[in-house]
Amino acid sequence: MKSGNLGYPRIGRDREWKKALEAYWSGRLEEEAFHAELKAIRLRNLKVQQEKGIDIIPVGDFTYYDHVLDTAFMFGLVPARFRSTDREPGLAEYYAMARGNREATACEMTKWFNTNYHYIVPELADVKPVLGRNRLVEAYREAKSELGIEGRPVIVGLYTFLKLSKGYKPSELENWIDRLLPLYGQVLRELEAEGVQWVQVDEPILSMSLPAEELFHVARIYDKLTKEAPGIKLLLQTYFESVDHYPEVVSLPVHGIGLDFVHDGGRNLQAVREHGFPSDKVLGAGLIDGRGIWKADLKGRLETLKMLGETVSADRIVIQPSSSLLHVPVNAAMENGLEPTLREALAFADEKLEELVLLTKAGRLGADSIVTEIEASSCSRNALQQSPSRTRKQVHKRIAELANQPATRRSSFDVRRDKQRKRWNLPLLPTTTIGSFPQTTDIRGARLKWRRGEWSGERYEAFIQEQIKVWIETQTKLGLDVFVHGEFERTDMAEFFGEKLAGFAFTASGWVQSYGSRCVKPPILYGDVEFVAPMTVAETVYAQSLTEVPVKGMLTGPITILNWSFVRDDKPRDEVAYQIALALREEVEALEAAGIGMIQVDEPALREGLPLKREQWPHYMDWTVRAFRLSTSAVKDETQIHTHMCYCEFHDMIDSISALDADVISIETSRSHGELIGSFERHTYVKGIGLGVYDIHSPRVPTVEEIGSMIDRALRVLDPAQFWINPDCGLKTRNVEETIASLRNMVKATELAREKYA
Repeated sequence: MKSGNLGYPRIGRDREWKKALEAYWSGRLEEEAFHAELKAIRLRNLKVQQEKGIDIIPVGDFTYYDHVLDTAFMFGLVPARFRSTDREPGLAEYYAMARGNREATACEMTKWFNTNYHYIVPELADVKPVLGRNRLVEAYREAKSELGIEGRPVIVGLYTFLKLSKGYKPSELENWIDRLLPLYGQVLRELEAEGVQWVQVDEPILSMSLPAEELFHVARIYDKLTKEAPGIKLLLQTYFESVDHYPEVVSLPVHGIGLDFVHDGGRNLQAVREHGFPSDKVLGAGLIDGRGIWKADLKGRLETLKMLGETVSADRIVIQPSSSLLHVPVNAAMENGLEPTLREALAFADEKLEELVLLTKAGRLGADSIVTEIEASSCSRNALQQSPSRTRKQVHKRIAELANQPATRRSSFDVRRDKQRKRWNLPLLPTTTIGSFPQTTDIRGARLKWRRGEWSGERYEAFIQEQIKVWIETQTKLGLDVFVHGEFERTDMAEFFGEKLAGFAFTASGWVQSYGSRCVKPPILYGDVEFVAPMTVAETVYAQSLTEVPVKGMLTGPITILNWSFVRDDKPRDEVAYQIALALREEVEALEAAGIGMIQVDEPALREGLPLKREQWPHYMDWTVRAFRLSTSAVKDETQIHTHMCYCEFHDMIDSISALDADVISIETSRSHGELIGSFERHTYVKGIGLGVYDIHSPRVPTVEEIGSMIDRALRVLDPAQFWINPDCGLKTRNVEETIASLRNMVKATELAREKYA
């Protein structure tokens, strides 16, 4: 029996990776030094796994931005707008695909399955596949020569890669398989020539609800690949859920199958016991949670391992995480500021490696060999379960009375719309922003000084008010129709609210990658959630006192707080969501009582929580919609509820989005605007809506003409009376000059559109 890992966090203990990327982008780090810095981080990551005693260490999981983008780039899938006629694509083109440049908009970015990681969507419409540098060969050589590690290269599987790509018709799938298969085969042959023994091929798409007939394509792919490089063994790795077509998947012509035994709802284990497991294959047993931060129930994990051992011999089992450890922070040992009961219950990436080694030891020598560690793990988990933070009687009482809590507005949308139009008297195509304005170095520095105690609360509050005043004046000069206060007092949009609600804790170094260099530090939702005091009222009321223009109150919604936190694992997620919703309801009521008549409750993470199995979608949407409405339904008809959602397949969810019953919804769509417009040709949506008219994830400033084109496309299928004009997300990550220039162009494009559509 061996231990294996599927992927390690790229960012480094102190986000060295993020800092290197941003230094390179800003011109503060030369390319040669940049490569050297990333190599040092990459080797440190490998060395940690080596020193922890992991038997099978992945290589090639490290990236300069995103692993899906890496795959597209390696195969020459660089869209024409990024290609230069005088040179081969390099770092400039690579980062242009991810971030855009002055000449071209970036490739679309969307959620990696049901996680908060974002990948760059490959575009296949105008590209010719060709293998460039074989980055897996390079990664394998480096690990072997520098550290003596016989690594296992990792590549995104061909079928998953194509299913996540865009720019081809369904009828062209077989053609694209035929075009890419030789390149995958060439990668494997070159690895075989290097002496590689195993390759990990990630096919998480197999955990989704795929029609059985699609497995024909998967079988054809792997029948070809195993023949291309007969000296290499392939581990076909699934994760994030159970495999629907288990007998067919384990019969594929590969040498090993990786299965998730943590997030599978017990279905993978049941399938192994019911159908058996091929005697000629290795089982990658995902027994340690690759996405959660809690110490494993080692006793329970060993029981699962024992049941697997009844079907699969020990020498054919590799104990591994349920997925790559990309989704968890690096190391929990540094979290000395947490309450000891909570800290002792945590396991980040490094601690999970230790758990893998422990389970492997027990698998080899028996459970008695780790009896002390089993007892320690149980004690840590039990102590947290019995803590006062999880036994708040008032919270439990409100949840028990949930059926009596109203979750509908007092009047229908038609009635509310008329009252709101009379109250606000907004022009055609009202302009606004999503919520945040640039968080400059000065702002971040002031917050740090306040947190360190170098600034008093009064001084920090005065500083924040000055920032609000500057940006109220800026919005006035720009001519926006609905203002925001700018959120200068906030860090991450989930962390800010967690800090002010009971039931949350916060790490010092619990960073994870969200997209590119963007790292977030998710709150730890470990106890019962309860409202303590108003959280946003002071700043919003101050902003409103400076202008006659309406200022939106800005809250993060219950599902986003849930999905962007590390959530306790002792309660169903719907119950936890209802706890958050009831706490936010009190904040919404406080804002309304303070005279704030527009309140935005953002749910950018609503879709990312969708189960991978479509048959589970209705239940998820039922409780998520109810949680949102619990938060927002107590207000008067005249109070306008807004919400915001990030990249999503709108047509999949249009009924549920409408059921949220928000008066206005803005959707982050600038990178896939045409696809969303197509949704409105097939579906009807009658409430207020703003489709993001420019991409805030790119540093480029959109022209008036570009924004005008976006508006025109939307108004082909939407009534101008329901359409709002806004960027596609918050402006926190942009600089001041970009922000003002982009908003100025947005307002100008809107003025032209008003003349056109009046």
